Amino acid sequence: MELASPRHIAEYTARGWWGELTLWDVFERQRVRHPDREAVADAPNRADFAPGAPRRLTWRALGDEVQRLCRLLLDQGLGRDDILVMHLPNVVEQFVVYLACARLGIIVTPVPVQYREHELAHILQITQACAVVTLGHIGQAQSGHAAAAMYLALGRSHPHLRHVLAWGGSLPEGVTDVGAATRQALTTPQHHRVDLAARAAHVSANDVFTICWTSGTEAAPKGVPRSHNEWLIVPPSIIEAGQLQPGARLLNPFPLVNMSGISAAFATWLVLGATVIQHHPFSLPVFLRQLREEGIDYTVAAPAILNRLMQEDHLLEGIDFGRLRRIGSGSAPLSDWMVQGFADRHGVQIVNYFGSNEGAALTSSDIDMPDPALRARYFPRIGVQGYSWRISTTRKIRTRLVDLATEQDIVLPGVAGELRFAGPTVFSGYFRAPDMTARAFDDQGYYRTGDLFELAGEQLQYYRYVGRSKDLVIRGGMNISSEEIEGLLAACPGIQEVAVVGVPDAVLGEKLCACVVAAAGKAPTLIDLTTFLRDTQRVAAYKLPEYLLPIDSLPRNPVGKILKRTLREQARAVLGIQA
Repeated sequence: MELASPRHIAEYTARGWWGELTLWDVFERQRVRHPDREAVADAPNRADFAPGAPRRLTWRALGDEVQRLCRLLLDQGLGRDDILVMHLPNVVEQFVVYLACARLGIIVTPVPVQYREHELAHILQITQACAVVTLGHIGQAQSGHAAAAMYLALGRSHPHLRHVLAWGGSLPEGVTDVGAATRQALTTPQHHRVDLAARAAHVSANDVFTICWTSGTEAAPKGVPRSHNEWLIVPPSIIEAGQLQPGARLLNPFPLVNMSGISAAFATWLVLGATVIQHHPFSLPVFLRQLREEGIDYTVAAPAILNRLMQEDHLLEGIDFGRLRRIGSGSAPLSDWMVQGFADRHGVQIVNYFGSNEGAALTSSDIDMPDPALRARYFPRIGVQGYSWRISTTRKIRTRLVDLATEQDIVLPGVAGELRFAGPTVFSGYFRAPDMTARAFDDQGYYRTGDLFELAGEQLQYYRYVGRSKDLVIRGGMNISSEEIEGLLAACPGIQEVAVVGVPDAVLGEKLCACVVAAAGKAPTLIDLTTFLRDTQRVAAYKLPEYLLPIDSLPRNPVGKILKRTLREQARAVLGIQA
């Protein structure tokens, strides 16, 4: 399935930005070069969230498991352009699924482990996915989430979902046991069958590989398709910013389901022939243990985590900073003192990232921004004539800063506008959503990020992040649509009107606050709201409000639009939360 326009394919190929190698081709090359190098490894606490003991696979062993899963997928009748949902925590099996699908031309749509029936029904409806790969239970067997059983139930209202495959013991009837089905080595005829099927699929580098999900101003998740080429264009920016060498060891604490995780811990891993050490869910003691014991060359961490580590510097004892020289961060503004502190105390350069699933990305690293204080606040003004930067991806994309009121390009400092992107990193459009796609691009073909920046620096050579124009709350790196939660809460007993806003949180960045005008009778409590969303609407736990602000009426402007800024200020004041 090719979704990129023929014009873009021809242009980007002619410029050498897109090529002919698929992600599977890159894997095959690396497996041949170093079959006995460690490829992937589980977190030491795997038993807390997934069945089985922690596993470590070499490139050769990983290839063998991929071959066996390919055979199982073929047995299920799956092939080119079929869509498969992958609902897994960060375990080595994710790599097996990604690679098997890359080889056979099956499109993977990875979903966060927190997603439940509400989000999944929407995804299944849009994609018409015919299969899912998951676990019997995500979490411990008795107390975790019964993921496989959930998909069996979803299949009753989505008949196109014909195959539920899962790892784990005591699986419900109707679920294919992946572990049992792939335990035995393949016979020579079975190997030949897989090889023939892969050749017949004729997978190209411009075929869609994944459909990831992002929440925006629209109330439901939006599918973001990306091809093999669209993934392989990203690693150079990570490799150059992190100054990573072939065979590097990468610690991955981000979910392997979207741009931040897949770009660093899958695409970059393939290009480098690296080793990925998985981490899930985020646990600071486990994370620090892995940094000490696994010989890590590069990792990423949220700003709040890095701030804490600077405040409690003793926690970093025993980590080899002669090897771990760079750490990536982003999703929220960085603290000057933290970036400067890592550089001064440990010689570690923090790389500041801004990005989205759609392929808009900025990188502020020490090779372009050597001053840590500047790097915390600014990004290079890339993709604009007259400015030159060392990260090679900056020469392949274009950006413009646009006044939302006039649609004119901003050329003066201190004026907030929407940052927009065009080029080979940017996606082609939302999956099966032409109206949303049309709104996502301006009349010059630039992707509208919905993020506000301003020009800064003596030569206006920097972008400075200002805020978001879209009504999103970002909690722990996960985007939450306020409109989505508002629509669901409108049906909650006791609510007359509701608006949802984000309030600051030192650890997660933001948390949700429901601002509620009660209906006649008993006013709902916060427990009433969360119970309704969780048990009736079946919403992912990270989307549940954590604060309740009872109010007499929602503040509105003269045309009736709710004043979210006023609500945020009221919520912070009443709840005693510092901005």
